[in-house]
Amino acid sequence: MTRRQISSGSKFESEIGYSRAIVDGDWIWVSGTTGFNYDTMTISADVAEQADQTFRNISAAMERAGFSLQDVVRVTYILPDAGDFEPCWPVFRKYFSEMRPAATALIANLIDPRMKIEIEVTGKRRASLA
Repeated sequence: MTRRQISSGSKFESEIGYSRAIVDGDWIWVSGTTGFNYDTMTISADVAEQADQTFRNISAAMERAGFSLQDVVRVTYILPDAGDFEPCWPVFRKYFSEMRPAATALIANLIDPRMKIEIEVTGKRRASLA
């Protein structure tokens, strides 16, 4: 299998020079993703709602590549405010309670002050049980 680029259609991908995700064999790397609703280009002011939208955005990219959130083996959470981490826990649990990937949380400024969380994931396609 050859390397494939997965795009979200964001103009920033071509302007900056990156892909929403890269697939190589059984692996997928999803770029740092935020809580913008790409259909409306709006973002909630609530960090938990942003986290939920971020997972929907990541899931959509993974599905276009033939993966799912169940394939995630590594996740990195980036937040500008450490106080926003705990309010996101229920959202993290909603998406990752079963597979419980290796995780890291970082506190760092994000490009746009409206962004309260950015999430990147790495996934590996699971072997077929058939």
